[in-house]
Parts: sequence; structure tokens; C-alpha cells
Amino acid sequence: MAIGDATIVQRSMGARMFSTVTTVALVAVSVGLMLLLLSMKDSGRKSFERGIGNMHMLISRDSSPLVSVLNGVFYANPPANPITWQEFEGLRGSLRFPLVLIPTQQGDSFRGRPVMATVPEFFTDFEPVAGEPFAFAEGEAFDAPFEVVVGSEAARAAVLRVGDVINLRHGGPRDPDAHVHDEYDYTVVGILEPTGSPHDRALFTDLTSSWTLHAHDRRLQEIGPDVETTPDDLVDADKLITGVYGRAIGRPGSSGPPAYLPQVLVQLRRNPSFVVAEPSGEINRLFQIVGNIDKILIAMAGAVMASSAIAIMLAMYNSMEQRRRQIALLRVLGASRARIFRLVIIESALLGLIGAVLGVLVATVGGVVVSGVLQARLGLVVEPTFGWALAAWVVGATVGLAVIAGLIPAIAGYRTSVVRNLRPLG
Repeated sequence: MAIGDATIVQRSMGARMFSTVTTVALVAVSVGLMLLLLSMKDSGRKSFERGIGNMHMLISRDSSPLVSVLNGVFYANPPANPITWQEFEGLRGSLRFPLVLIPTQQGDSFRGRPVMATVPEFFTDFEPVAGEPFAFAEGEAFDAPFEVVVGSEAARAAVLRVGDVINLRHGGPRDPDAHVHDEYDYTVVGILEPTGSPHDRALFTDLTSSWTLHAHDRRLQEIGPDVETTPDDLVDADKLITGVYGRAIGRPGSSGPPAYLPQVLVQLRRNPSFVVAEPSGEINRLFQIVGNIDKILIAMAGAVMASSAIAIMLAMYNSMEQRRRQIALLRVLGASRARIFRLVIIESALLGLIGAVLGVLVATVGGVVVSGVLQARLGLVVEPTFGWALAAWVVGATVGLAVIAGLIPAIAGYRTSVVRNLRPLG
């Protein structure tokens, strides 16, 4: 592009600043939306897969397998229907296969963060990300009642360190009837390294402590306000769990589930009172549903990009009525019809290029915002990233659409009559 052409295009765009800015903004939003949706599609699935780790099954009494996974792994809501400890022990004794079964209980919280009560084996036998076990940034796992281990994000948000003393809230993060158990002090004994999973925003304690908190509420109603409750006061009705993380033990060095896993699942599902979920299968089913929505959203983003091209065409075409005298003067000064055509195409392409580049910035900033919201609300660590190849393809496609949109205004400029548009205005 010659220097003279650049000056003419720059002054032309500056003379219609409002039209130029609004057109560029529309292109930037459409490109940013397209890139963000494309990048979120794969990163969202990877984030959900990180949460299930090396788990093969999740046993609960939730309303459906998908709800069981969302509640039991992603802390969407505390499961409402418990499993008694006797039922868990009976279940464990009835399965004649080498399995790891980790009981869990949800229902308490701390400053809006979920608390999971479990056993110490949770930190050794369960991997929050397949092939990546838990690691401690500070301290170690709990080995006595009223000790708590804190996930990395929960520790950062609540500014917790090993040795801090806290009081848990009896009730979920969104439970309006929840109350703080200030009569029971918990000591922070460990801070976990980040895992990039929902477990980063949770706190973990032992089952006995959680049972004692719940038994205390029962005894307050039965005996009165002066009652003291210790683990020795627990009865069978107090010993409840809300889920069981299960994993079938395969041969050393084997990466996939063992061949007997289907038999285990069939045996478990013979008991209609349990909901047995395969987390990986439920995540696949979830994204089959979400995948259809993705297609609709991406189609909508494509429609917005097409509308931005139409906006460029309308902005350029409407400006031709105002620039016919300018074009006639350029023709008198020696500009050919071909140069007029080229100037309009260059201006249209430049609008598309500036908008597309700003759209990449919009997608980058939007990805950070969406990632932060998802992590704060759902505990999902979603990293919406897109490669330079994808960004270049979208930018190139946008410039191509802008060039196509500029054809009609360029033809109108090409056909502008010199004699008719240089007549005296009076």
C-alpha cells in the first residue's frame, strides 16, 4: 500500500470516527465471542475430567448418576440422602474384588467453602488428577479428630496456614439455616498443593469429627444447651456418609480399568437403593448435551461475525454518498478508477483487521474473567486458551469477510461520475 493511499484511508476513517469506532467494536465483540467459545469448548471438558481423577465409580443416594457426580466431586450441593456406616461396611464386605472404597461426607462449610469429611486414605489412594496424587505444600494429612487439611485455593482465599485454629459452619455454603460450631476448634494441619481440580477449594477433615458435630445438634435437642458431645457419645444413627469414591485395583503398570470392573458395577446396581455412577461416563454424557449447545453458540457467533461484515458494508456504502465529491476531486487530481476501488477495499479490510486484533484481546481478557468466575462459583479450573494458528485463522477469515463486504461500496466508488459530482453545490 503506497504512502498516499495510507494517508487517504487514515483521513477517511478519522472523518467518520463514530462510524469507524462502532464498526470496529462490533467486529471485535464477534471475533472475541467466536474465539472464546472455541477455546472454552475443549478446556471445559478437560477441567471436568481433572476432577474425577483415578475414580472408577461413585456410590451415593442422589437422584441420578450425573447429580451424584456434580455433588460428590464438584461440590455443587451437599447430597441430601445419607448412607449409614453399617450399610457401607456391608457393601464393602459383599464385594469380592480388589477395590479401594473411600467414604466421604459433605454438609459442612467454612467461609463459603465446602468441607468434606473422609478418611486419611483419601490423600494416598485417590488421585484428583489421574497420575498426579495429592501433595502437601505445608504440613501433612490429619490423623486425629478435629484436624483439617485445606485445599490450595481455600487456603489462599481464607488466608490459612498450618497451626491456625478455625470453627466450621454446620451446613452447606448456601444453606440459610447453617450455624457456626464455635464450641469445636479445628486445627489446620496441612495445606495441599494446587491440583487444578474442584478439590482445591475444599477443606478436608476426618469422619469422626463431622459425626460429632452432627451428633451435638441432636443432643442439644434431646438433653439441653449445657450438653457436651465427644466421639464417645456417637451412636450408629450418627455415623452417616453421603458418598463413596471407588476404584478397582488393576495390575501394576496397567493404565486402564481392570476387566472385572463391569462385574462390580453390575453387582452394585442390583441394590436399587444406591445410585452407582461412572464419573467418566457421566462427564461424557454431560458434554454430549453441552456439545449441542456449543454448536448453537458457535453458530450464533458466526452469525454475529456475518452481521459485523454487513455493518462494515453499510458503513462504507452510506459514507459513499458523503464522499462522492471527494472521489470526484481525486479523479480530477489523477486517481484512476482502479485506485478508488482499491482505497475502499483497503479501508474495509483495515476495519476488519483492527476489529479482529481487538477481538483477540477481548477473547483473552474474557477468558480470564470466565475462568475466575467458574473457579469461584464451581471450583472448576478452566483455562480457555487458543493457539496462534486458531487466532490467525479467525483474524484472516474476518479480514476476508471485510474485503467481501467492501466490494459493493468499492464498486459504487468505482462508478462515481466526476462531472455530476463536481457541479456547484448551490
